[in-house]
This record gives sequence, C-alpha cells and structure tokens, in this order.
Amino acid sequence: MKAILLAGGQGKRLKAVTGDLPKPLVPLLGSPLAEHILRLLKKHGITEVCAALHYRAKEVMASLGDGSRLGMRIAYRIEDRELGTAGAVKNCADFIGDEDVLVISGDAACDLDLTELIRRHRAKGAAVTLALHRDASPLRFGLAVTDSEGAVRAFVEKPDWNRVVTDLVNTGIYVLSPRAMAAIPEGQAYDFGKDLFPLLLKKGELLLGVPLDGYWCDVGTPLSYYRCCVDALEGRLKVEAGEGFETAAEETATVEKNEGFVLDFPCRDRAALMGRLSQWMLELPAEYEDGIRLKDARFALHICPEADNSALRIAVNAEDAEFAKRLAFSARDLARALEE
Repeated sequence: MKAILLAGGQGKRLKAVTGDLPKPLVPLLGSPLAEHILRLLKKHGITEVCAALHYRAKEVMASLGDGSRLGMRIAYRIEDRELGTAGAVKNCADFIGDEDVLVISGDAACDLDLTELIRRHRAKGAAVTLALHRDASPLRFGLAVTDSEGAVRAFVEKPDWNRVVTDLVNTGIYVLSPRAMAAIPEGQAYDFGKDLFPLLLKKGELLLGVPLDGYWCDVGTPLSYYRCCVDALEGRLKVEAGEGFETAAEETATVEKNEGFVLDFPCRDRAALMGRLSQWMLELPAEYEDGIRLKDARFALHICPEADNSALRIAVNAEDAEFAKRLAFSARDLARALEE
C-alpha cells in the first residue's frame, strides 16, 4: 500500500516556539515530526509515499529528500493554493492510482498499529477506515460515534463538555478506498470532516472506526508539543531518538527482559479498572501488594498501573514465549471487556 503524507501545514499556534519553521519540520528528539511518521510507515511495510505540500514546500523537500536515506521513495505534489485535507489527497491521485491508500498527517506524533488499521479496512471493505484514539479530555478534537460493529454513525467537531458523547478521537489517519477517492472533486478545496465524510454517510457507505492502542498526539499547541517531547523522552511515545537524546527505552528493555512479554493497555481510568480486575481475580490465588500478581508452575502474570499515564502494564513471564504472548493478550482483552 502507498501513503499520502499531509505536510502542508504552517503550525500557526506553534509559532511562539518554532517561528516560521513548517510544522512537519518541528523537531522531536532530534528529528522532524514528519521523519518520525515516515519511519512509522516503513515499520508497517509502507515505503512509497507522496507528500502533499504547500507552506515552505522547498524546505520540507530539502529536509526529507527523495526518501533513500530512510529506505523509502518519496514523491511530492505542491499546491499553489490550499486545497483542504481531502483536496490535497486528490491532488496526489496520479500517484495513488486505482488502489487503497493510507493518509496520515506529517505533523502528529504517534506509534499506532497501522498494520491493524489496514487489516481491518480490507476485512470490512469499507469506503474509509478511520484510526481512532481514546482521550480522556477530547475537547480539542473531532470525535467519532461508532456502533457495536465499528461503523461510524456521527461526527462531533471539537465539542464543549456538554456535547461530549464519546472519548473516541478522530486522529486524521485514514485508509481510503478508490470509491472514496472518486467522491472528492478535483482542483477545489475539500475537507474530509466537513465535506467527504458527511457525503459518504449520506450515500450509505461504510465508514469504519478502529480504536487503536498506542500513543497519538496532535502537536498543535506549545503545551501539546512540550508534553509530546516529554512523553518521547520517558518512553511513552515510542520513536527513534537522535544523537544526544537518551530515552527510557533502555529501562523498558530491562523490564521486558525480566518479565518476559510486556504490553501496555491505555485506558480511561486505571484505578477503577484495576479495581474491576482485582474483583474478577478474587477467587484466584492472586497477590495484591504490587499490582496484581498471579503465578503457577507455567507462568507469572503481573498487571499494574502505569505511573505517568492512564494505562496498565501487563507482563507475562513463561518458558514458552508464544504462551506468554497469548496470555498477555488474553489479559488485555479481559481488561478491555471490564472497562467497557
């Protein structure tokens, strides 16, 4: 699959700390935001990318180059006027061809599982599949209301608290089908949220929302940029650090070595969820002095809250690595069911 990198933004709200630097080139641990996104794409098997540019396009092109440094191939399409999010993708239609395409912003910070997003899109045959992310305070974002099957039924744009009806944030990461691309007019300003998605819903097309585990942050304000940098340094955001930056990755690796298979489960209220898990395991020989610890002759399971963000850490130590992995994911599925 190919990808479109939306990298035409100015970053007006960030100018107080970044000046005239294009938003995709704002540094994170020594590398531009857009470069971290490119590395994420490559990690998930996407090596052909077209960057949609507008503001200071030559600077972005000079920074990212042709992609060979990253083992990728990058093409560029430059807008002489702003075409909106969907219009910018339509401007890359010759690059996309007649196939599904992944659309991602070059000015966000994330480590989401794009492979899972693509898999769900193909399995459902959706017109558009949206990557969703749970946020306990979603006021700055567009929200997506989904049914039990994941179909998007409504969108709520940047609500006040009295209009918040879900914690599922639209990340702006999409997989588009050719029929969705065909609905975007050529050569005019057109937006995904305001124009394309309402049109597709009206036509009865399937817009699939997929909540993804992991980290996502819209680096839109100085405060969010600061938090993102701290999260990257402390290992909550998993990105490659540049020279001179030391992150918590080494500490995480030690934990994984000592506790076997480890995964994190972002949740809305870690203390409440731990309470439900504790109640569920009361009939089992679990220990509760250090999170929840459950052991037998084959494995040791440890579930505890993350210290710095609303998530649980699930670790399983077992001689059989595949068994440890399956047990960790089963514990994650249990936590997810209890949360919902």
